[in-house]
Amino acid sequence: MRRSGSILSAAARRLPERVPDGSIRRAGNQPRTGEAVADDKRVVVLVSGHGSNLQALLDTAAEPGSGMAVVLVAADRPGAHGLERARRARVDTAVVRPADHPDRRSFDLALRDLVAAARPDVVCLAGFMRILGSGFVRAFPGRILNTHPSLLPAFRGAHAVREALAYGVKVTGCTVHLVDEEVDHGPVLFQSAVPVEPGDDEDRLHERIKREERRLLPLAVRLLAEGRVRVEGRRAQVVTAEGVSR
Repeated sequence: MRRSGSILSAAARRLPERVPDGSIRRAGNQPRTGEAVADDKRVVVLVSGHGSNLQALLDTAAEPGSGMAVVLVAADRPGAHGLERARRARVDTAVVRPADHPDRRSFDLALRDLVAAARPDVVCLAGFMRILGSGFVRAFPGRILNTHPSLLPAFRGAHAVREALAYGVKVTGCTVHLVDEEVDHGPVLFQSAVPVEPGDDEDRLHERIKREERRLLPLAVRLLAEGRVRVEGRRAQVVTAEGVSR
């Protein structure tokens, strides 16, 4: 059976792409991605769909002096448009399909091994529509970020915008949080409120929420990569650059 998420040896990683699913698709020479990254903080992004939050991360990483580089974009389905965004930015891509694994645990472990091989400082979930199991989360403690389209703990799960509208709230928004072993539960790093306007439908409201996600997520990734996020219990706080070494 063909397996997704296979880990390539050091020698194999220097060869041209060996897709289909699972192996890393090499994206060509680019000084800020893949094996060429030197001092930049390494970011791995997981996507399932269009990848607008991924694009915000790619744009930020491409800025001079950003100090971070997206080194791998992995998806759970080959048709995710985020993969094409990554290829255009010359970032390595991979696909790990649940259908290629006998159970959820096997999928989690394959994804974990693939991500671990990229040596990430931060793992970012940018519209990744799979619940990550404990085997994955425990491999990257305090290094996984997620963005969710509600003001958590309100409206957890996959239909947050729809449920907010159905409930009749006047204000919703987005949350950037660290990931733990519960769904949409980890310590909150940033939140931004978005008013619900008359005539809003799910798409219209979600687009305004996405604008806030695209603003906050790159900042959160950079701060976490720099070691400027400290967690005490459920409280995540940003410390100054001087406070990192203390």
